[in-house]
Amino acid sequence: MTFRVKSAVRRAGRPMTLLAGVALAATVVAAPASAAPAPPPQPSRHHFSAAAQSFVGATTVRERVARLNAAMAKLPKESGAYNATKLWNQGITGAGSTVATLVSFGDDKVKQVLDEYSRQHGLPPANVEVLQPSGAVPACTDPGVDTAACQSWGGETDLDVTMMHAMAPGAKIVVAATPVAETQGFAGLPEMMHAVDYLTEHRIADVVSMSFGTTEENFPSFESIKTLDPALERASKAGVTLVASSGDDGPTGAYLQGPGRYPYRVASWPASDPNVTALGGTQLHLDANGVRTQPDDLVNAADNGFSEGAGLSKAYARPSWQNHVKKITGSTMRAYPDISMEGVQGTSQSAPLFAGVLALAVQAKHGRLGQINPALYSKLGPKGTAAGIVDVTKGDNSQFDVEGFKAGPGYDIASGWGTIDASVFVPALVKAVR
Repeated sequence: MTFRVKSAVRRAGRPMTLLAGVALAATVVAAPASAAPAPPPQPSRHHFSAAAQSFVGATTVRERVARLNAAMAKLPKESGAYNATKLWNQGITGAGSTVATLVSFGDDKVKQVLDEYSRQHGLPPANVEVLQPSGAVPACTDPGVDTAACQSWGGETDLDVTMMHAMAPGAKIVVAATPVAETQGFAGLPEMMHAVDYLTEHRIADVVSMSFGTTEENFPSFESIKTLDPALERASKAGVTLVASSGDDGPTGAYLQGPGRYPYRVASWPASDPNVTALGGTQLHLDANGVRTQPDDLVNAADNGFSEGAGLSKAYARPSWQNHVKKITGSTMRAYPDISMEGVQGTSQSAPLFAGVLALAVQAKHGRLGQINPALYSKLGPKGTAAGIVDVTKGDNSQFDVEGFKAGPGYDIASGWGTIDASVFVPALVKAVR
């Protein structure tokens, strides 16, 4: 089976339209001029977090906000726990920056949901724009649409934008929604890469967050994965920073079809892609006032069937910026994650949180950051707390009877460089990427 992903992106010739009944900015619908042939239908294998799945059946704004509050009870305190509020007090709120989340289907009520959540938690109203750059998105109840999967993607959308807004309340947020569900293998990914190209060509987003992933073994070959790279490379060259979840299957991953996980270590794409900064999942331990009661550790909720993803790619060789840690990884291949944040609801939580932190840095720099991994590995990580890097030394990500990786002092495969203190990390990052 051969897939070919072309790179041409043409400007949409269609007028901008508004999603009916929703007070959003203009919604652009652009047909993908060069999308690859649609893959054959297959059962949905996207690994939704319990938080995203909790949105199934929640069709009103009130119901969706209730799901947000239930799933993200700690979120209002996290901006303080990561010291983002110190930056807010200095006027660094993400103003002037734009961060995008790349999702299937999206949620046509997303701004209403986020504004109501913000009202309840003392955040300002959000500046949200919904785009459909790869074609018109169907309704979750349309024929042929997996309603539960579609509504879970709606939940993922609401969760992503809420976490971005909670970290960078002044940033503009773009939802880039695609009409084909991302499952496993190539399914849905050509449309998503077309959306990345659209965001790049039209200079829409400074940061793009991707809360999805598929096992490298689920592609026809490891080399075939790289046919998806051109869009990411073009985005990176244009100064866009790309972040992705490291996965929720520990050191393994889901099969292309059928139940179960691989009985050995595998890697998740796009987290394994060197164009991307991969986010692992840690756990904050906070008291009622949002103060840490103990150091963060790795997320490993084995009883709930997930732990944070970490591992070594079989498709991508070790990038030069990881030569600084080659003695630690002991591998010639790309190791991930690169950094970690709160991920008790899955690493689809940590990626948008970090994207929000990067939005703060975009404002502080007065411009885009570009690829941050070289700076992270050569200038920031080795400096530790002086650069806002907070070490994570406890936990491992073993799961499904597959031995994982352990956190330890300094850089490790399990947590990357650890987590962050945004008040120190943001100015250090701005200085490192100038």
